[in-house]
Amino acid sequence: MTAHTESLVRDDLREPSARDDGRGEMLDLSALWEAVKRRRGWIIGPTLAVLGLSFVAVNLVSPRYTGEARILLENRGTFFALPGQSADASAQFDSEAVQSQVQIIMSRDLAREAIKRIGLVGNPEFDSGAGALNALRKIGVLVGLGGHPADRSPEDRVLEKYYDRLLVYPVGRSRIVAVEFTSQDPALAAKGANIIANAYLELQEAAKQDSARSASSWLSTTIEPLRQRLADAEAKVEQFRSRNGLLVGANNTTINAQQLGDLSTQLSAARSQQAEAQAKAGLIRDAIKQGRTFEIPDVANNELVRRLIEQRVNLRAQIALESRNLLSEHPRIKELNAQLADLEGQLRAAAERTVRTLENEAKIAGQRVESFTAALDGQKKSVSTGNDSEVQLRALEREARTLREQLEQYMLRYREAVARDTQNATPADARVISRAIEPTEPSFPKKLPTVLVATLATFLVSLATVVSRELLNGQREAPASGPRRTPGWVGGGATGSPRREEPQTDARRERVAGLLTHGGRLGQVTIDLVHPEQTLADLAERIEEPARGMAPMVLVLDGAGEGATTPLDLADLLSQRCRCIIVDLAADEGRSQPGFSELLAGEALFSDIITRQQGSRLHRIGPGRAGRDAVLAAPDLVQVALDALCETYDWVFVSAASNDEGPVLAPLAKRAQGGLVMAGQLGNGHAVEAAYRLADLTKAPVTLMLDAPERARMGELRERDPAPL
Repeated sequence: MTAHTESLVRDDLREPSARDDGRGEMLDLSALWEAVKRRRGWIIGPTLAVLGLSFVAVNLVSPRYTGEARILLENRGTFFALPGQSADASAQFDSEAVQSQVQIIMSRDLAREAIKRIGLVGNPEFDSGAGALNALRKIGVLVGLGGHPADRSPEDRVLEKYYDRLLVYPVGRSRIVAVEFTSQDPALAAKGANIIANAYLELQEAAKQDSARSASSWLSTTIEPLRQRLADAEAKVEQFRSRNGLLVGANNTTINAQQLGDLSTQLSAARSQQAEAQAKAGLIRDAIKQGRTFEIPDVANNELVRRLIEQRVNLRAQIALESRNLLSEHPRIKELNAQLADLEGQLRAAAERTVRTLENEAKIAGQRVESFTAALDGQKKSVSTGNDSEVQLRALEREARTLREQLEQYMLRYREAVARDTQNATPADARVISRAIEPTEPSFPKKLPTVLVATLATFLVSLATVVSRELLNGQREAPASGPRRTPGWVGGGATGSPRREEPQTDARRERVAGLLTHGGRLGQVTIDLVHPEQTLADLAERIEEPARGMAPMVLVLDGAGEGATTPLDLADLLSQRCRCIIVDLAADEGRSQPGFSELLAGEALFSDIITRQQGSRLHRIGPGRAGRDAVLAAPDLVQVALDALCETYDWVFVSAASNDEGPVLAPLAKRAQGGLVMAGQLGNGHAVEAAYRLADLTKAPVTLMLDAPERARMGELRERDPAPL
């Protein structure tokens, strides 16, 4: 160590650093409390004064009462009152519509009507012109500073006060509007709210009746001309029909069309009859040629043919009987054969007559077909010539039909409008769901809340004034306790013997340390390198009681700079007095050796990953080959492993980086019985920020670990002079 460096160290050990003198004076909490106690009169006096004044004021002020009526906005037009229309209240009253109804309730026309009904004219509370003018107002009127109340109408004089006492607002996310009216008379407050609500409903009903009345008036003046136009259009249709011979018969069809249909039907029947007769005649002729005359139904069913067939059968029977006794050349046999031949001829003649009859019928049917065809052709010509007229007729009928439908719609609307114009046929789209009742408690002033708020506000302002004055002046009394003993830095002198000093207490550092609190959970402990048991005792006071049979688990963040005490140094110091182990997750150093990640993966045992620091009793576990990210990603398995370590050791330290995010540290912080932040020296803003973040993640106490003053100064010297001491 150079002589220059030794002199600097000795100077720093004897007196505070020069930099600390320029950082200003600050008060700790104990000094602030002492200052508040010294100047309690400046706090209690104004507080009691305001308490008395506020009590007197709330009892002297005239109380005001508020009556409230609530109106529900909904479509009250039912199907029976408005047939064919649906009542959709949600579509009619959206948020903008509700605000519009609020403005209608606050309109000037409704206000004038409400003032008349409530009787506010002449009421001294609302009417400025009620009673005689006082001297001050008379002087103001004379000099032109104000107008005389008689110059304005009574309603105009009351309007300003009326709007001051009226409050209309929508209730939450609903279609309910609240109407509040305030007055010194509770009965008048309730009466005013109810009258305003009723006046609004009547205004709505009158508006709907006016709309219906104007609609019925317009429809009545429109229906008569429309009815006359319809009559003229129908008359034109009939005149055109008769002039062009387009008379209508059955089924709403013209005569020409009906005749054309009848002729077509008759022509089809004649053609069918002709074809049938020709077919029958051809079949009979073929049967005669083939000798099958009697198989024809028309021939077999003839009465003459039937008798001839019976005679032929009898004659053949007689020939057969005579042939047994007589030969074929016998005169009797010849006679019978001659008679049989005559019968056969008669049968053929009868069949021929049937054929000729059918052929004649076919000829007659053919002549009818020709006549019907000629008549149909003539009728087609007549129909084709009348098509142009029918087109014009359909156009006239279409115009008349349009006018008829329009007239029917207007008549329907007119009847509905007339029905709605009657009394109570058009209810307002709102109804009162809560009428105002006479209030029993005044709405202003609220005596107890007013007195409490005024008193508390005065107390806080007085307290803030005293504290601000003390902070600005930088004055405080000395603390009651003596100076805190701080262990000295063990120097490397020639003899090597440790020396201890009692430096003067740095006032600024003590004040800063007193202000570093976070709800009572953020404190500080100075590391005593000479007496580890003292550091261990101080830590035990800042750690929550662990479960029975378990060691405390402490989360340590390294927020100190270079040359300051590290979490490994702290654990090494405490291992001199107890069994300690540190799980080093601050960095990914030593990833070549198995560590905590291999334990969580089931690839190693505790005996494989726990190492012992050389020349120390401290046990250490590294992050492992997978790195600290893999360990922090499995918080459930980490807690199981930490529970096993807490059952074995006296203290379990888990080291993490001070710049780790909150979600990464949250599982470890919730499991820990305490949190430590290595700060090195006072004024380390990074360490303080890390401590505040850690305090937000855990309910356990959080402590700033400060180095001994000598070690802190040596760290500063090393930063200024990197040469070895």
